[in-house]
Amino acid sequence: MARTTSGYAIEGTGLGKSFAVGRREVKAFAGIDLRVGHGEFVAILGASGGGKTTLLRVLARLEEHTEGQLVVRAADTGSGRPPSATVFQEPSAFPWMSVRRNIAYGMWAVGVGRAEQRREVDRLLEMVGLSAFADAYPHELSGGMKQRVAVARALAVGSEILFMDEPFGLLDEQTRLALQQDLIRIWEQTRKTIVFVTHSIQEAIVLADRVLVLSSRPGRIVLSREVPFGRPRNAFDLGRDPAFAELAAELHDALVGDGHDSAKQGSDA
Repeated sequence: MARTTSGYAIEGTGLGKSFAVGRREVKAFAGIDLRVGHGEFVAILGASGGGKTTLLRVLARLEEHTEGQLVVRAADTGSGRPPSATVFQEPSAFPWMSVRRNIAYGMWAVGVGRAEQRREVDRLLEMVGLSAFADAYPHELSGGMKQRVAVARALAVGSEILFMDEPFGLLDEQTRLALQQDLIRIWEQTRKTIVFVTHSIQEAIVLADRVLVLSSRPGRIVLSREVPFGRPRNAFDLGRDPAFAELAAELHDALVGDGHDSAKQGSDA
C-alpha cells in the first residue's frame, strides 16, 4: 500500500471480483471506477446481495480483486500502525476484555506505550460517550454501545482510512439515528477518509459527502451524487428539507431501475 498524501486516498480502475460457486463463476462486481479523496466521506448504497460488502472488503485489502487496478494511499501514521481500519456489521469486541482493553488492543499490538494508550483511550471513550462504561464487558452493553466500542477501537489504531460495513444495520431505528449523529460528530472532529456501505438511502444521505449507487450483481456504479447539505448536520432534522426527498427519490430510482440511463453519470465516481 502506498503511503502518501498525494492524489486520491483510494483510486480504482476497472475493478472486478469473481469467485467460484461449484462449477460456475460468479461476478460480485465488475467495471468499478472510483476515486475517494483524502478526508472524504463516501457512502456505497446498494441492495442486499449486490456485491457492496465484497467491494468494501476489496478496497480494504481484506480480499483481492480479480480484475482492474487498485491504489490505496494513506499518510504514514508511524509506529507500524495500519493505513486503514474496518468496522463490521456484527459486534466484534473481545468478550473477555473490558471496553478499555478492547479499545486499546490495536495500540498494544503495535507496541504503543501504556501511558499513551491510556491517554488515547480516555479521549476516545469521551468521544464515543462511553467514559462511564470503561470497565464494563461486552455482555453488559447494548447493541449500540458495542458498535461505539467498535468505532473507538478502529479509531484507536490511528489509521487515516476507515471502512464501515453496515455498522448500524442490526440496530433499532432510534439507536441507529443516534449513532448516525455520533458518527457525523466524530468525522467532523477527525476528518478521516470514510467509505461506508449501507442499504439505507436515509443513512447514505445523512452521513456522506457523496453517494455511489451500486447496481444488482454484478455490481456496477450506476450513479454518483454529491450530497448538497452542508456541515455540521443534524441527522434528526435533515429529513425535513425538501431537497432531501428529491435526492432520496433519485437514489431510489437508481436502485430499483436497471441503471442504464444513469451509468454514464457514475462512470467517473
